[in-house]
Amino acid sequence: MNTCHLRASRFRNALAIPYWGAIPQHHFLGALISAAIWAGNAHAQMNPAAQPALPNKTVTIIVPNAAGGPSDLIARLIAPRLSETLRQNVIVDNRASNNGVVAAEMAARAATDGSVIFGGNSGTQAVNATLYRKLSYDPVRDFAPITEAISSGLVAVANPRLPVESIRELIAYAKNAPGKVNFAIAGATGEIAVNVLKKQAQIDANNVNYKGGTPAVFAVVSGEAQINLANYSTVAQLVEGGKLKIIGVTGARRDPLLPNVLTFAENGLENYEVEIWYGFFAPAKTPEATIQAYHREIVRIVNLPDIKTRLVAGGYDIVASTPEQLAAKVKRDLARYRKIILDSGMQID
Repeated sequence: MNTCHLRASRFRNALAIPYWGAIPQHHFLGALISAAIWAGNAHAQMNPAAQPALPNKTVTIIVPNAAGGPSDLIARLIAPRLSETLRQNVIVDNRASNNGVVAAEMAARAATDGSVIFGGNSGTQAVNATLYRKLSYDPVRDFAPITEAISSGLVAVANPRLPVESIRELIAYAKNAPGKVNFAIAGATGEIAVNVLKKQAQIDANNVNYKGGTPAVFAVVSGEAQINLANYSTVAQLVEGGKLKIIGVTGARRDPLLPNVLTFAENGLENYEVEIWYGFFAPAKTPEATIQAYHREIVRIVNLPDIKTRLVAGGYDIVASTPEQLAAKVKRDLARYRKIILDSGMQID
C-alpha cells in the first residue's frame, strides 16, 4: 500500500466509514458528507444541551410567590444560566396568591412542550392537597417532578419592640396576652409551622395571611404583625440592620449560620421540626426526555461554585435530587402534612 492509500486508510478508520478503493469524486464527496452528518449526530448525543428535548422557544418559570422570596430567588438564579444553555429567553413569572394556588393551577394547565416549568415547593405540592377541601389541581396527577433543588429550616423573626428573645419567652408572653400576638403567614408550610407551635405551646394567637414572603416580613418590620417564620436569606439584611431579631429556628438542628440560636425543640417544644423545600416541576405529560434534560441542566446550575456559594450563604442546603426522589418526597410529605393538618383542624374551603 502506498503512502497516499495508507493515509486514506487511517482517515477512514478515524471516521469509521467503509473503504471502497478507487471511487468517483462525487461518491467520495458523498461519503465525506455522510461522515460529517454522522459526527454531528454523535456530538448531539454526547451533548445534552444540543438535544431537541429542550424547547426552541421562550421558557417561563412560574413562581408561586412575590418577588424576593425563596422560590423567586432560586428561579432567578437559574433563569440566566438556563437561558445561556437554551439560547432562548427565560422569563420568571411571579403569580402571588394565598399558598401559591393560582400559580400552581396555572402551571398544571400549561403547555406540555417544555416551555413552562413551575417553581413548586412543599406548600404547593404537599400541604395544599389537604389544607384545601376543594383544590383546583392535583399535586401528583398534574405535575411531572424535575428536581428538588434546595431545602431549609425556617427562622422565627420578631419585631425588635416585642419584649421576647426566644421561643420560650414568646410562649410565656402569648399566654399572658391571649389573642394579642399576630403571626404573619406566607404560604401553607409557614402556617403549618405556626399552628404546630400554637398547638404544642397551647397559646392563643392570630394568623394573618400575606401574598408572599416579602410582604409578610415587612408586616413584622412595620409592627402590623409581631412574628414571622421565614428563610434566613430573606431576612438576613433586616436582622443585620436591626429591623428584625431572630428568636428561634424550626429545624431539627441549629443553623450553621446561627450557631447561638436555639431550635424550637431546645425551647421546650419536643420533637418540633419543620423544613421547607423548593423544586421544579413540569406539567404532566411533558415528554420524559424534556424532564431529564431539565433535570441535568438545573442540577448542573445549582452546583456551579458561584450559585452554590450564594445559596449556602443564604441558609439553604443543596439537594439536587432526581425526579424519582422528588416524586417520593412529595408522596411522603402529602401523608405527613395530611395528619398534621387534620389534627390541627386547619382545613379551609
